[in-house]
Amino acid sequence: MFHRLNLIYHRRETEMNKHIKKISNYSMIGGMSVMVIATLNGCGDDAGTQQQQQQQVQQQSVVKEGATVTIEKQVDGSYKILDEAPSVRTRIILIEDGKERILSQEEIDKLVKEEEARVDAGTSKLTEDPAKVQESGGMGLAGTLMASMAAGMVGSFLMNKLMNNQNYQQNRRTSYKSPSTYSRSKNSFKKAAAANKSAKSSSPRKSGYFSNKKSSTRSSSFGG
Repeated sequence: MFHRLNLIYHRRETEMNKHIKKISNYSMIGGMSVMVIATLNGCGDDAGTQQQQQQQVQQQSVVKEGATVTIEKQVDGSYKILDEAPSVRTRIILIEDGKERILSQEEIDKLVKEEEARVDAGTSKLTEDPAKVQESGGMGLAGTLMASMAAGMVGSFLMNKLMNNQNYQQNRRTSYKSPSTYSRSKNSFKKAAAANKSAKSSSPRKSGYFSNKKSSTRSSSFGG
């Protein structure tokens, strides 16, 4: 009788140990699964964070292909560039008789067209001797606009006609309110051009079929 009870007890103990071992194995597998899932989620978070950081860098290095130009009418009736800086889009701010306003695109186009006609006729002050320009009272509004660093954006075709003219290059310098204004403007556009070049070269390139297609880009001239 006693021997039989021992056998029954031993059998139950063996079954219980097997059951406990099975539960332990399940717990171990479950724990490993949780660790694997957590690791994968962590990798996913890192990838997402990295992508977000790249997008922020790209947004911060937005290509600035425009310019904000402030032109002021002087007491003698001539116009001078008061301030100028690179910007995402081009704006021409005009100050006349103490009042400030932004020129419309129609006004800009009209000014460029009028100055182009003078250049073609050989009567534009942009191509005259700088000394004569100063003696005759300086630049008008259209000439001052085309002497700015934004000239290539508002009138690229006309700018191409003027770029190789030595008088034009000299008249550009005197079209600013002061030599320091001209230097500051020129340097700011040089820095913007360098930053844009760096941003474009560091941006990820597309792979596959469409990477072989050439895209047309609009170039602007900031020289002077």
